[in-house]
Amino acid sequence: MTVVGPFGLSVRDQALEADVQAGLTAVEEGLLEATKSEVPFITEAAQHLVRAGGKRFRPLLVMLAAQFGDPYAPGIVPSAVVVELTHLATLYHDDVMDEADVRRGVPSANSRWDNSVAVLTGDFLFARASHILADLGPEAVRIQAEAFERLVTGQILETAGPRDGRDPVDHYMDVLGGKTGSLIAVAGRFGAMMSGADETVVDVLTQYGERLGVAFQLADDVLDIASDSRESGKTPGTDLREGIPTMPVLRLRERVERLGLAEDIALSELLASDLTDDDRHAEALAKLRVHPALDQARRDTVRYAEDARATLAPLPECDAKSALVELCDAVVHRAG
Repeated sequence: MTVVGPFGLSVRDQALEADVQAGLTAVEEGLLEATKSEVPFITEAAQHLVRAGGKRFRPLLVMLAAQFGDPYAPGIVPSAVVVELTHLATLYHDDVMDEADVRRGVPSANSRWDNSVAVLTGDFLFARASHILADLGPEAVRIQAEAFERLVTGQILETAGPRDGRDPVDHYMDVLGGKTGSLIAVAGRFGAMMSGADETVVDVLTQYGERLGVAFQLADDVLDIASDSRESGKTPGTDLREGIPTMPVLRLRERVERLGLAEDIALSELLASDLTDDDRHAEALAKLRVHPALDQARRDTVRYAEDARATLAPLPECDAKSALVELCDAVVHRAG
């Protein structure tokens, strides 16, 4: 058993390992090439997060999905670069919205330079992704455009909050489907589509990516509370500080409504207070780390990862399918 990529996926088949490793290496080269500019400062800013590394989760999914057709087809690596560039661009913008200081273990672009540089660098990455996408054909452009619309819609829904009478957890799952699931679904779809896989396989891997993406973000919600910055590469409790209700907070509020326990009410009120104060933020983080709501959020992660695994049932048994199953396990493992 060997390990493939920064995400740490184990692959048992040497030929599959070689294909995936070669693909990820080519994607890395493609990312560096796509982020070059005639203006040295733009190159520095655009490559800031590329060189910081990352899990390359989306390119990995492209490579595995491509195994159900021709894994050497010419559109596979460029489509993986497009998906990762789009993801990187959203990180630059997210860090501005969240006023984050750290990303992938390095200073975020907005803290190293300023918000304007971070926003414009994100825009530059979107432009480069679009340039590559244009060579992949109108269908690829349409798929990416629809996913990007869903991604932005998810972000707006998160900012606006649930409408009156809407269950906050249901609303949040719509947010995650847009913000995270949509682009990871495209990774599965592009890998299968560019490889020439059957339409049925393309549909399965699109659905798989969507569900795995939601599980992946739920795991991130848990990590934001449970891990330290060395594990996550981000400042712990960033969403708490910004007042963004992620799944552990929503599960706490549910528990307050259901049980009305004094200690739950007190914690909920603390989380609703001004957490820009470092001492209050640290207290809220410490209490949520040992609260049953965090365990419930972990169970939510497991449920969505199991849904993703079940989606794979129609695919033929092969090493690539086994790797996709293991990817579900890897996502769950991240949540503890």
